[in-house]
Amino acid sequence: MLKTIGDRILTTIPALIGVVLVSFLLTRVLPGDTAAYFAGPAATPQAIAEVKAKLGLDKPLPEQFAKYVVDLAHGDLGQSLTTGQPVLADLTSRLPASAELTLFGLILSLVIAIPLGVVAAVRQGSAVDHICRVVVTAGVSLPVFFTGLILVYVFYFILQWSPAPLGRIDVFATTPPTVTGFYLIDSLVVGDYEAFRSALSQMLLPGVTLAIFSLAPIARITRASMISALSAEFTRTAKASGLSPRRVIVTYALRNALLPVVTTLGMVFSFLLGANVLVEKVFAWPGVGSYAVEALIASDFAPVQGFVLAMAIIYVVLNLLIDLAYGVIDPRVRMSS
Repeated sequence: MLKTIGDRILTTIPALIGVVLVSFLLTRVLPGDTAAYFAGPAATPQAIAEVKAKLGLDKPLPEQFAKYVVDLAHGDLGQSLTTGQPVLADLTSRLPASAELTLFGLILSLVIAIPLGVVAAVRQGSAVDHICRVVVTAGVSLPVFFTGLILVYVFYFILQWSPAPLGRIDVFATTPPTVTGFYLIDSLVVGDYEAFRSALSQMLLPGVTLAIFSLAPIARITRASMISALSAEFTRTAKASGLSPRRVIVTYALRNALLPVVTTLGMVFSFLLGANVLVEKVFAWPGVGSYAVEALIASDFAPVQGFVLAMAIIYVVLNLLIDLAYGVIDPRVRMSS
């Protein structure tokens, strides 16, 4: 197992190097002049040149890249010009908000998508199967920002069931003490149920938005995997042995159908990281996505590079966990590794 983990980590090093190089080059070719933006609209060419020299942007690209790599090796992601804080500190303070929202949406979609896909596969052609197809089509077709705006318009503006989409917690509620950075968990740990209710109400609409977006691929692959598993020889053998239909479906078919679903989860999570940027802007969510967008608008390079690198590391770690989960679900994977 340790050898497998070590091999996976070694294979991700070239990918991370490529991410560092590409993110550095892309931020340099984007339109906009960082020095001119922060010098102000009335700045003279001399003042802009002074700001550029202070930021080190007047040096050749290879020299800028070398300095960036050296700083990166020392754990320094640079300074954000928009917030005035180190990028690492900004990402550390905002990442729990994005992680909590993403995990909430993913868990919500799993709770709905997997049972829906299983029932649709067991009862092909039924009403549940048609509902599954409609949900999958809607989830794939609707842009995530459009879904979020529709939910805000219906549940906040018309029905007034949801609070104003302005952050992680109501302005009149007290923020729970930081334990994990996840408001739902922290409020339960300290026993602040009012803060938990407020944080949950603020998270429902953006969480449902992400769940609708991620529900489609999970339900579709679950249905297809279950249909394949139900027609396999081991399933027919289990049925012929007189086992109950529930045991055949859950113990034999579902467990073998989970491997493609787990693989899909890695892709879905990466999609959610990208969709988070739009959802956070729609719901004024103080996460790393909105932080990166604000920095990109201001041509602030360091936060954008830090955001891309952080997302790449999260994606690598997630794929490593998925590889380990294969061994838990299917012992044959564990033996072959």
